[in-house]
Amino acid sequence: MRTVAITPTFEGWQSAARALLREGVAPAEVGWREAAPGEAPTNAAHDAPAPGAARVPRQFLDLARQAASAADPARWQVLYDVLWRLVRENRDLLNDTCDPQVRRLNALAAQTRREAHRAETDEALRLEQQGAGAASFVPAGASLAELRAAAARCTGCELYRRATQTVFGRGPAEARIVLVGEQPGDQEDLKGAPFVGPAGEVLDRALAEVGLDRARLYVTNAVKHFKFVERGKRRIHQTPRLSEIAACRPWMEAEIAAIKPGVLVCLGATAARVIVGPDFRLLRDRGRFLPTRWSEKTIATLHPSAVLRGEDATQQARLYGMLVEDLKLVAGA
Repeated sequence: MRTVAITPTFEGWQSAARALLREGVAPAEVGWREAAPGEAPTNAAHDAPAPGAARVPRQFLDLARQAASAADPARWQVLYDVLWRLVRENRDLLNDTCDPQVRRLNALAAQTRREAHRAETDEALRLEQQGAGAASFVPAGASLAELRAAAARCTGCELYRRATQTVFGRGPAEARIVLVGEQPGDQEDLKGAPFVGPAGEVLDRALAEVGLDRARLYVTNAVKHFKFVERGKRRIHQTPRLSEIAACRPWMEAEIAAIKPGVLVCLGATAARVIVGPDFRLLRDRGRFLPTRWSEKTIATLHPSAVLRGEDATQQARLYGMLVEDLKLVAGA
């Protein structure tokens, strides 16, 4: 039995797991231990994948990152057991919901999500009760131009510190249709306009396919600053926390109030939960109109970036088809 001491983070486990996989060390031959403060981990280097290294589904990486933050000391063994079998035995293992280790992995990830959601909800509620966030920066009864100018000076949450600039909505004040996404991406942050990067290209193609002229639409995001983590030279999107969404919400509310759209489109789960409510589930509830305080015709669909995240061309085509299907309803409303 080999005992492996790791830094108790996803990255620490990942580094050790990669080395063990390359050596062909089976899960039954490994004992996992969290390194004590000041103790060097067994595999200290965060190795890059070796040439020809096995790739795993994105779904596993997402679950593993979440499960790594759980409190269960057995989580490292569960992660390695599932990883080993994904690589060596069954790439579709995660679809086996009866597998005991897959169920444990999902339970660990769910535990982390619940704890994070509870903490974020408490923080968001505190912000709202204190009137914190962007509320004090939003001028009452302002036009879109006045709102845009005021938003450029907003410091209502910490996201402004690392972002290049505020990315406010774009489009005519008389727009009949308003589209709301989650937050700006890398290109949006640099250019100062929403949906001008790869996801914007997908959106433009889908809008053109259903006969909607983007120049006549108002497009914005629930959060106005880009949240990211740096990986090498790249800036990778991070989902905003509930407290950050709550802090920025007054800007979105002011935009919609100024336009009074006939149709309101939520692009992705974050926007849908902000506008429709926290119980909204995108894949379950997308593609149908619902009345909200913002518009009698509110509808949610996939965020265009979801299409880009499809694991292969077949899945990307299916997701794009869902986006187009929902936008056809918008075009006909």
